[in-house]
Amino acid sequence: MEKKKIIFIVNPISGTQSKDTIVELIKKHLDKEKYDFDIIPTQFAGHAIELAAIAAAENVFMVVAIGGDGTVNEVGRSLIHTNTALGIIPCGSGNGLARHLQIPMDPKKAIDIINEGVTSCIDYGTINSIPFFCTCGVGFDAFVSMKFAESGRRGLLTYLENMLHESLKYKPETYNIELCDGNEVKTLKAYLIACANASQYGNNAYIAPQASLHDGLIDVTVLEPFTVLDVPALSFQLFNRTLDQNSRI
Repeated sequence: MEKKKIIFIVNPISGTQSKDTIVELIKKHLDKEKYDFDIIPTQFAGHAIELAAIAAAENVFMVVAIGGDGTVNEVGRSLIHTNTALGIIPCGSGNGLARHLQIPMDPKKAIDIINEGVTSCIDYGTINSIPFFCTCGVGFDAFVSMKFAESGRRGLLTYLENMLHESLKYKPETYNIELCDGNEVKTLKAYLIACANASQYGNNAYIAPQASLHDGLIDVTVLEPFTVLDVPALSFQLFNRTLDQNSRI
């Protein structure tokens, strides 16, 4: 049986986990009877897009993103409508898409799934002509993500620090939402608007509990302005997968 080719693209600065350990696990546990492989670290922002595009042009079986949702998004956008599959070994700060897909956070177990070689098609969305696979949005969540990227530090703790700091001064804004038929525009004030292909931001924070990767739809969650009294319920429901039941949604 002819071996299939896998390219592993490693983001060395994603998350807080050692990538050297993951590389050693790949060398030890990847099924060598099924696969040939190369492991390539990224060297600059956007490098994963280029590397994945080259792999797809060479018709390799799979490109595996080793990193967080940013790395996954860069790799995935180059594989859309190609014969090359996207694999994930999650080691970012949130790992939203991997968690939605129930890919284990344990690298060895993620490699075991890659060894099975089973693939399926998923949806994707676009914003400003740029594809996304998990979530995107405007408002507070996008603002915190920008601050997180600017901070130069990674990990859940850094994200929470940015979220708590910015929440003290962030003000809701007014948005115009054009419905898909183009015949109606809704104007509303919102703390955030999340467009979800997958159900969660990451770390099991379910911003769109009913979202599916296979229904051809994007779920849109609008969080209206709220008071400090609403925070406990919103926080609980975000992680309890019941946020869509809150009256502020």
